[in-house]
Amino acid sequence: MAGFDVADGGGKASGAMLSIGELAERIGVPTHVLRYWETRFPQLKPLQRSGRRRYYRAEDVALAERIHHLLHVQGFTVEGARKALSEAGATAAPAPAAAPAATGAPGRQEERVKMTRLRQTIARRLKSAQDTAAMLTTFNDVDMTAVIEARGRYKDLFEKKHGVRLGFMGFFTKAACLALKDIPAVNGRIDGDEIVYNNYMDISVAVSGPSGLVVPVIRNAESLSFAGIEKTIGDFGKRAKEGTLTMDDMTGGTFTISNGGVFGSLMSTPIINPPQSAVLGLHRIEDRPVAINGQVVIRPMMYLALSYDHRLIDGREAVTFLKTIKEAIEDPTRLLIDL
Repeated sequence: MAGFDVADGGGKASGAMLSIGELAERIGVPTHVLRYWETRFPQLKPLQRSGRRRYYRAEDVALAERIHHLLHVQGFTVEGARKALSEAGATAAPAPAAAPAATGAPGRQEERVKMTRLRQTIARRLKSAQDTAAMLTTFNDVDMTAVIEARGRYKDLFEKKHGVRLGFMGFFTKAACLALKDIPAVNGRIDGDEIVYNNYMDISVAVSGPSGLVVPVIRNAESLSFAGIEKTIGDFGKRAKEGTLTMDDMTGGTFTISNGGVFGSLMSTPIINPPQSAVLGLHRIEDRPVAINGQVVIRPMMYLALSYDHRLIDGREAVTFLKTIKEAIEDPTRLLIDL
């Protein structure tokens, strides 16, 4: 992509440059990822002008391409990429990309890049789940009014006391633990010709990082407070961005919660994370008309999805599990009195 000239402070042209949007399009990442790289890679210092505008010189573009190659092609963590850049020199040329295949029409190109080790592992596990499990998905919707009101009422006091924000994941994790206690099959797994029932609840939570989606585990979530859950999730999010999560952080879960709502998803059929037997999918909250006591009112509603392995979990159990979560979210008092 062609750059453009930007005059420096003395009125001289500083050469062809790219804006942050153009650079993001060129290497195929969102602009917020570039801003994050600037905080983690001190060598990446764009020439800045007034306001929030950023311009990248040729050496900045080369470095950004090198960082992208290390993270998304070679599968380095952020810390690993920093070390590699330090050893090779900040201005090292980026690894050569695959030559684009010409199709005879200008502007129509394709590029082949090797899958990262993380992406290969995710692909194998998800395909294994599809090939092995008798997977079904059941749906319900939930009125988020009570949780939104509780969060609005106590979020400032909660953050002041515990040093962490009160989010929705704390409510859903506690609700999931309540439902798992009532329907233990959802917390179990199949091992050969045996069913393993876990008397603990290790909740895997999907977290997005610069190198892809990772699923760290909240250990013994049933014994944690709201603050303990929110602190754990916050720490996972921070370490996912830094690339410092370990394999121990991401193994051993008994049930998964995936929140596609943060990306705007209305509804989905989440895939089970083997050897687990079920996954709860959360989605975006939107105002919808609903009938309550014979009156049509507008309420903040969310669709819930539970994908489960029908070899272990019957339809009645799956529907009851999801209904228990719905009731706990619509009346959070149930979480306090274990109802």
